Amino acid sequence: MDFADRITRLPIPADRDRGQSALEETGIADPRLGDLIRGAAGCSPYLAGLIQREADWLGDALRHDDVVDRETAGFETLSADELGPALRRAKRRVALWAALADLGGVWQLEQVTGALTGLADRATDLALRVHVAAEQARRKLPETSADAGGIVALAMGKMGAGELNYSSDIDLIVLYDDSAYAPDDLHEARASLIRATRKAAAILSDNTDQGYVFRTDLRLRPDAAVTPVCISISAALAYYEAEGRTWERSAYIKARACAGDLAAGERFLRELRPFVWRRHLDFATIQDAHDMRLRIREHKGLHGRIAVPGHNMKLGQGGIREIEFFTQTRQLIAGGRDPDLRVRGTVEGLARLAEKGWVPEAVARELTDHYREHREIEHRIQMVNDAQTHSVPVASEGIDIVARMMGEADTGAWSARLATRLERVEALTGDFFAPSDRGSRPPLSAEAEAMVERWRGYPALRTQRARAVFARIEPELLTRLTGADHADETLARFDSFLAGLPAGVQLFSLFEANPQLIELIADICGTAPGLANYLAQQPEVLDAVLGGSFFSEWPGAAGLRSQLEDNLATVLAAPDGGYERALDAARRWAHEWQFRTGVHHLRGLIGAEEAGGQYADIADAAVAALFPVVADEFARRHGPAPGRGAVALGMGSLGARQLNAASDLDLIVIYDAAGQDGSDGPKPLATRPYYARLTQAMITALSAPTSAGRLYEVDMRLRPSGRQGPVATSVQSFRDYQMTEAWTWEHLALTRARVVGTCGADAHALGNEVEALRVEVLERRGRAPAVLSDLADMRARIFAAKAPDGAWEAKIGRGRLQDIELLAQSLALRTAAPARAAQAQLRAGVRGGLIGDEPARVLASARRFLWNLQCSGRLLTEKPLDMDSLGKGGQAFLLREVGVESLERLAAMLSETVEAAGAIIDAAMQAEVSDQKDGDQEGAEQEDGDQTDPGPEPATARP
Repeated sequence: MDFADRITRLPIPADRDRGQSALEETGIADPRLGDLIRGAAGCSPYLAGLIQREADWLGDALRHDDVVDRETAGFETLSADELGPALRRAKRRVALWAALADLGGVWQLEQVTGALTGLADRATDLALRVHVAAEQARRKLPETSADAGGIVALAMGKMGAGELNYSSDIDLIVLYDDSAYAPDDLHEARASLIRATRKAAAILSDNTDQGYVFRTDLRLRPDAAVTPVCISISAALAYYEAEGRTWERSAYIKARACAGDLAAGERFLRELRPFVWRRHLDFATIQDAHDMRLRIREHKGLHGRIAVPGHNMKLGQGGIREIEFFTQTRQLIAGGRDPDLRVRGTVEGLARLAEKGWVPEAVARELTDHYREHREIEHRIQMVNDAQTHSVPVASEGIDIVARMMGEADTGAWSARLATRLERVEALTGDFFAPSDRGSRPPLSAEAEAMVERWRGYPALRTQRARAVFARIEPELLTRLTGADHADETLARFDSFLAGLPAGVQLFSLFEANPQLIELIADICGTAPGLANYLAQQPEVLDAVLGGSFFSEWPGAAGLRSQLEDNLATVLAAPDGGYERALDAARRWAHEWQFRTGVHHLRGLIGAEEAGGQYADIADAAVAALFPVVADEFARRHGPAPGRGAVALGMGSLGARQLNAASDLDLIVIYDAAGQDGSDGPKPLATRPYYARLTQAMITALSAPTSAGRLYEVDMRLRPSGRQGPVATSVQSFRDYQMTEAWTWEHLALTRARVVGTCGADAHALGNEVEALRVEVLERRGRAPAVLSDLADMRARIFAAKAPDGAWEAKIGRGRLQDIELLAQSLALRTAAPARAAQAQLRAGVRGGLIGDEPARVLASARRFLWNLQCSGRLLTEKPLDMDSLGKGGQAFLLREVGVESLERLAAMLSETVEAAGAIIDAAMQAEVSDQKDGDQEGAEQEDGDQTDPGPEPATARP
């Protein structure tokens, strides 16, 4: 069917002369096409200009639908200089064709946005490939068999979902597959691909007298302020595993490999799935989205009564973003458990949610209609002058033009219908984000009624205002508490919590404004006895909730450190402050953030991996902020630290950024006196005792109980020579020891070492030197042939020293966390990989050819499952897991976190996982040890001397 025969609607020209003039330029005689062209040009100066510029092309082009393919055919053969003008011409023509198809109803919305997205994909691919090819031709890019040099662009946002609007920017993340290059070539490849990315972005973004292709935004990449425009896939995975934030997780819902090495991009997105799709997200997710809506409105000034003039069709009330939030939030809630919901498009997402029963079909259909209408209006607003705007014009003449483009002669009627649609969307989505029905008070037993009656005499309810607010939340609160498993226990724990509150108005008002917090308290009381008891004893940790940041974006280690440093400086400078008060302040600060992480984990806002990283961020910030404070206090008596200063190395789980709620800290302190014999102060000390006593002061600052409790237990047994060695070691001695005396288990431990704190005049440079030394040790000592045989002996000693602690043990034993992590550390050691996290170390082993891709994948999956069990269990209790003592609430939390439906299935999965991991590790050890025995074992033994004997330490130390 011809284009003209498919026209179902026509725009009405606002400027008939301009429309007629544009039509005459084309020479098109078909009356139906003529009406469409007159209407388009008569409403839009931009389209009129395109029609006149492409008049000779347009008549024939309207006979063919495949406009993107036709207009970019053969572009692969163009040079970089030729490609830019060619793409800009293609953009003009596709934009014109799509606009006429849109205005005439020839295409549906998805066809219009699909064509615009298809052009963006094609242009991005061509731009990247032409510049990668140029780098290869100049011999600047090392040889590789990877497609497009291993570079891949991920389409984000509307481009990722295939929903580009008429004047969209395109959001891209550009990565390269570092596994496609030899290690010695990586630096050169990185520099070359960064150049190619910059030039490709310029081709797309540069606005010349021929126009532009797409405004291109590369700022969604990891840590955009400090990273180059193209980063390695390994670096990106490491970032998201360790530091990925909530908004980044949401952004990847629509991510799609669109250009370059698509296979590499798909592999990356598969590896990222656990970061994006969590198993469970509850009502607080809805509140987060609601808060974001309100913040956007507040920032853009979009509050108030809905009025058509000036209304923002994207961000305003009842707008496009409301429907997208509604859809995406429900996908986040359920998509972790149901992969069918992991779709990118909004319309498709609504359809899937309706199919699965998450949204009533009638609501999904209505929101889909509103979404399409909103997007079409948005397109017409943008078509007028090719402007990246989403707001209905304020002036009546501007509104008239948009209405005419919609084929509506009566602007008043069109505006009234639009206002009704906006109000309807606001009502449908608003009910979801802020439900108002709190329910009625549930029936209570006589004992429960007596307990509730006592509440009236508690300090938190002593004022009339507090009682009034509490009366409004009491029905829902009691419903939640009595609806929990072990309702009597849950109610009793809440009673203890309420009795300890000094005042209640603020907290009860917060509950009323944020109903999900009532769920939170009920969850804590019904699921996590440890958190409930802590909350009852120290309700001040809820200051963080009252401060409004409890559900805000995670600030990261740097943000936490800055916050704590400011807190400590304020306390130290206060008239009633001082060192002891600073230690108390650090404890209160850490407890609040640890409580926040625990609650977020309990509520499913974060998973075990993210919780482990957050606990590590808190510890990092505590050590980094306190070390200088301790050093300053120590210097008041003994003078400044001699030489360059000292660094604290985080070891073990702290170094790997994988702590749980009950973790202690493994630390090593290394100093450099730089030739100075001692300190200069009121009570000077020689260098060695100075740093030894400074280290002891630091341990005390972290671990001593004060009125605010304890911060961390500290373990120094991983220092050189273990318990017998000095608590602080000079950098020279550390180097000598690692190169000539250290056991294999100490080299393994070094694979996870990380500088977490410094003090002294040049401690930052010392930290860099220690990190360089760490890598040097791995490079020199990791090639020792006895590594695997030592590890095998070490495993045997560990297994003999400590059996698994109960039926639900996740950490100790064959095939469990420690076993997997030891193998991963050995892979990092033997490949001299700087990676500290087990997942990254396993990937290093694959790249180094020490372990197959499939065994590594199985071990990574096993580690993730076991860490979920370990981290979740430690949130509930510090004792070995006992399902009976946890109660139904705790059991349900554990089952949710590991993704199974029953304790029986959990037991079976634990057994299967441990056996599979153990078999892989056994096989890896036996194969390597056998190879060593068949090879130059004798020479290796002569080279390493008694290094092959790991000694008694591994049975007590924790590598």
